[in-house]
Amino acid sequence: MNKIFALFFLTANLCFGQNQEIEQPVRTLFTAMKNADTELLKSVFSETAVLQTITKDGVKSEDINDFITSVSKMQKNDLDERIIIEGIHTDGNLASIFTPYSFYFKGKFSHCGANSFQLVKQNGEWKIQYLIDTRRKDNCKEIK
Repeated sequence: MNKIFALFFLTANLCFGQNQEIEQPVRTLFTAMKNADTELLKSVFSETAVLQTITKDGVKSEDINDFITSVSKMQKNDLDERIIIEGIHTDGNLASIFTPYSFYFKGKFSHCGANSFQLVKQNGEWKIQYLIDTRRKDNCKEIK
């Protein structure tokens, strides 16, 4: 029985530690946005990262440098995206993370939706390769 418990404990710790490492760029992204820290923001994306939003008219792509520039124009605490990580799936150097969110602009609730991240492990570090999100103002459950 002790061997089974030890194996379970070791496996849980390895998985939990790996998940923390994988989710770190996602958490850092929102910290960077909240702090209007463009250097930190740049650090979480791969060199070929893609940003997209699903709109009522289809899928809109955003240039990563335009996104970083828009964040640079904000003050600390202007952008506050609160997330819940619902799932992390991995296969080797590929990971997928799904996060419902609530977005607050200058302290006021703005909208909600979900983010879908694809991450890749490059040179021993997880980087965001692809981010697509939805945005809506109705049927929102605010994340506190």
